[in-house]
Amino acid sequence: MTDEKHREYHGPAATITVGNVETTGQPCEEFCSEPCGMVIFGASGDLAKRKLIPSLYRLSKNGLVSKNFFVLGTSRAKMDDESFRSAMEKAVREDGGFDAAAWAEFSKRIFYTTADDLADGASYDRLKAILEGKNMEFGTLGNRMFYLATPPSAYAEIADKLGMAGMSDESNGWSRLVIEKPFGRDLKSALELNETLYKNFKEEQIYRIDHYLGKDTVQNILMLRFANTIFEPIWNRRYIDHVQITVAESIGIEKRAGYYEEAGILRDMFQNHILQILALVAMEPPAVYESELVRDERVKVLRALRPLSMDTMRGSLVVGQYTAGEVDGKPAVGYRDEEGVPKDSVTPTFAAMKVFIDNWRWQDVPFYIRSGKRFPKKHSEILIQFKPLPHRMFKDTVYGEIGPNALILMIQPDERVQLKFHTKNPGSRVNLRDVIMDFSYKQGYAGLLLDAYERVILDCMLGDKMLFVREDGMRLCWSFLTEALELIGEQGPSSPELLFYGAGSPGPIESDFLIQLDGRLWRNNGGI
Repeated sequence: MTDEKHREYHGPAATITVGNVETTGQPCEEFCSEPCGMVIFGASGDLAKRKLIPSLYRLSKNGLVSKNFFVLGTSRAKMDDESFRSAMEKAVREDGGFDAAAWAEFSKRIFYTTADDLADGASYDRLKAILEGKNMEFGTLGNRMFYLATPPSAYAEIADKLGMAGMSDESNGWSRLVIEKPFGRDLKSALELNETLYKNFKEEQIYRIDHYLGKDTVQNILMLRFANTIFEPIWNRRYIDHVQITVAESIGIEKRAGYYEEAGILRDMFQNHILQILALVAMEPPAVYESELVRDERVKVLRALRPLSMDTMRGSLVVGQYTAGEVDGKPAVGYRDEEGVPKDSVTPTFAAMKVFIDNWRWQDVPFYIRSGKRFPKKHSEILIQFKPLPHRMFKDTVYGEIGPNALILMIQPDERVQLKFHTKNPGSRVNLRDVIMDFSYKQGYAGLLLDAYERVILDCMLGDKMLFVREDGMRLCWSFLTEALELIGEQGPSSPELLFYGAGSPGPIESDFLIQLDGRLWRNNGGI
């Protein structure tokens, strides 16, 4: 990789010390990621095929991983190195952008070993021996990264056995444990999992991954706020009327009934993605843009969330489940008719919530957050709606209400920043029209683009934890949602009613009432 591309990704050249040698602005293939070996547990599964191996291939293709790097996959599936490589090549080809020469180079670093029983200590002794051999072959300096792409029920067992085999030890190189969501299914189980992990791994070694934070447009929230003086002075309760955060999916559960019946929308989307986005929108500026300082500020927001209570739940939470309908011109079955879902399931596939942050900046500003499956289209966005005019000086010349200004941050799939304001209508004496200043996020940029998984995997190799969830942040998210989860699970008289909405609609009509009772509207449901 050229110095120019290095600067595109990492910014201006900096002095780097490698051993006793100081160098400035070296290319990425030498200094972007440290030498390391990556072990993928559950390597025959969907996550490795769809996300992990394609992401590692692209990082390798773009020169963002060290030459002293290898991947070792392991699972119960009976395969050898060549059959594993063949399966992964097929996955990378299907992902698009396949380059035969780049794959030939990358595939030399891919290996596989079968683990018949994840609870068998002998399997980990064999794994350790293979790792030690590969460490010598590839010169990884003993650095190793364990990625748990397995069902969550296996996390504690794997971590415990890794520790017993001495692979969590950092006396000769670093050791990092990467854990996918969900981290527990409630506060109690999350704390129990933490206690198990802490027997063998320190908090600094644990990387709780939230790939949503790896999206460029999510990271852009901080850049937009803190690199522009036009936004930050008005980013508070004096000027902002309310905030909306929507993460909508058009797909159903895609044959993941076993997982989704256990999780539901609050565990699947709110406990991690949505509350982390809310924290980025609402956080205070750190003194310096450094990982721990940024995570400190995110945690402060989560700590300031006004607790949900049984008394306020009905006015703050709406849950729903999709029924049969039509999405993108195609028929879609209802959730209870999905394969593996019980006919009497009460698992929510939609939730909308009104949240308050009790601090000086945001006191009494409502944050309306919602997420659901089988929406008309996939879209994730943040709406910052500003307060209405304090005085109508145009009341005798402009008829009707003058709508509010708004800043719209579109996260996916259409990555844009839009600013809505008013201007005079051409040709008229006094007549206003709404206009939108529209910026496409990728406009004018031809440099290197990383997807969310590429970014978080690379950051794990670099030891940068800014985009990962810290223990206290995870605990606060679960604490905030505990009462809602318990009430939904109880299905008692105080529980939120499970409402139904047709596939292809933006959730149950009652979610509109949640915001309409405050004199507001959801964006894309008649709002801004």
